[in-house]
Amino acid sequence: MKRSDRRNRAGFFAAAAVASLAGLIGLGGAEFRLPILKALFRLPSLKAVIFNKATSLVVVFFALFFRMHEISFGMLADHTSIILNLLGGSLIGAWVSAGIAMRISEQTLDAVIMVLLLAMAAVLLLDQTSFMQREELFFETLWARTLAGVTAGFFIGMVAAVLGVAGGELLIPTIVLLYGVDIKLAGSLSLAVSLPTMLVGFFRYSRGAAFEVLSQERGLLISMVVGSIVGAGIGALLLGVVPAGLLTVGLSLLLILSAIKIFRHKTA
Repeated sequence: MKRSDRRNRAGFFAAAAVASLAGLIGLGGAEFRLPILKALFRLPSLKAVIFNKATSLVVVFFALFFRMHEISFGMLADHTSIILNLLGGSLIGAWVSAGIAMRISEQTLDAVIMVLLLAMAAVLLLDQTSFMQREELFFETLWARTLAGVTAGFFIGMVAAVLGVAGGELLIPTIVLLYGVDIKLAGSLSLAVSLPTMLVGFFRYSRGAAFEVLSQERGLLISMVVGSIVGAGIGALLLGVVPAGLLTVGLSLLLILSAIKIFRHKTA
């Protein structure tokens, strides 16, 4: 078997495993896929982010499509104001953040990625607390919710662009707490916000030399996209079999360890 074939096969199974576990707690798994791209496939950080974003784009599109039987396009259209409110900040955040990521050094980018991955792990752990289960809205007035939505969207867009993720861990609780919608609807709304946000970041990255990783690693990209889609389906089928709370804590701790080990730089 050729080395490239072994690599592509490893990419398929790694992506499928990550998507299966992440799917059990309602995530796409991009934040867990990034350390794998860096450690297992030895991609430089910026190329790993771009590769991760390309994979995430396809996964998010299919996830939004597959959820249409439960959350219809009409239901999303009824909440267009929420989508536009968050997009008002996230599109700008993604554009700005991607531009910065292409200009800073590899070492600095690694440090930023490590901090963001640790923050994502903290959000996952926080999701298990009563704070994320509160029913009352953070802001009662429309102008306050609008301002908060644009601000939150901006920072979520920045995180999504730097990590190449959809940002559902941040978007879903933001939508629930700011707008008081059902958690399932919030999941689909987050995908509707993520797709154009990721496209903006993707377009911004396409202007840099590191974008060539998509042609250089075409076989691996296809393998990981297919593996992610298959794994997401497996995770959906196994939903409820494994305690989601326990799995969330375990994956969060794993994300913390991998972030520190892979993205920190030792100083002489």
